[in-house]
Amino acid sequence: MPEPEPTAPRAPDASRRSQRSRRAVFDAALALVGEAGYARTTVEGIAARAGVGKQTIYRWWPSKAAVLLDAFLDLTGGAGAEGAGGLPDTGDLAADLKAVLRATVDELGDPRFEAPTRALTAAGVVDPELGARFVERLLEPQLRLYAERLTAAREAGQVRPEIDLRIALELFVGPLTHRWLLRTRPLTHAYADELVEYALHGITPR
Repeated sequence: MPEPEPTAPRAPDASRRSQRSRRAVFDAALALVGEAGYARTTVEGIAARAGVGKQTIYRWWPSKAAVLLDAFLDLTGGAGAEGAGGLPDTGDLAADLKAVLRATVDELGDPRFEAPTRALTAAGVVDPELGARFVERLLEPQLRLYAERLTAAREAGQVRPEIDLRIALELFVGPLTHRWLLRTRPLTHAYADELVEYALHGITPR
C-alpha cells in the first residue's frame, strides 16, 4: 500500500495569537496601574510586562489611557452593570436602590476596580476625547439602568410623574462618587442606605 502523504503543517492562527496578545496587554495594564499608579504606568512598561512589542500596542491603541479603558471595559464585562440585566425590581424601590448602591460601594472598594477607575476618571478630566469615551461606554449604560428602574417606579405611582429622571438618578450616584473620589469619608453600606433615604424622602420634616 502506498504510504500516506505527509500532512502539511498547519498555519499559525493569527487571530488566536492576536487575542492572546490583547489579553496579555489588558492584564499588564491593569496590573501596572494597580502596582505603580497611572502616572508611572507607560506604554513601554505595559509592552514589556505583556511580552509584546511597543509597536504592537500603538497599532491597536493611541495611548496608555486608551489601553486602560479597553482593559477596564473587558474586566467589567463591557459596560459595568449593563450585562447584569438591569437593576432589581422587587416592587420596593428603596430596597432595590439600596441593594444596588451597596453593590457599588463594594465594587469601588475592590482593588481590581478601584485603581483603574480612579485612573480613567482623572485622565478623562484632562483628555476630553477619553473622557467622552469613558462616559459613553461605561457610565451612560449604567445610568440608563437607573433611569429604567425609576421609569418603572414612576409608572407604578412610586415617583411623581413630573420628576426629571436624570436629575433623580444623580441624587443617588453623585454623592457616592464624590465621596469616593475625594476620599472625604469612608464608603459604607450604611452611607448608601442613607443616600437612598435622603433622595427619596428629602430633608424637610415629613
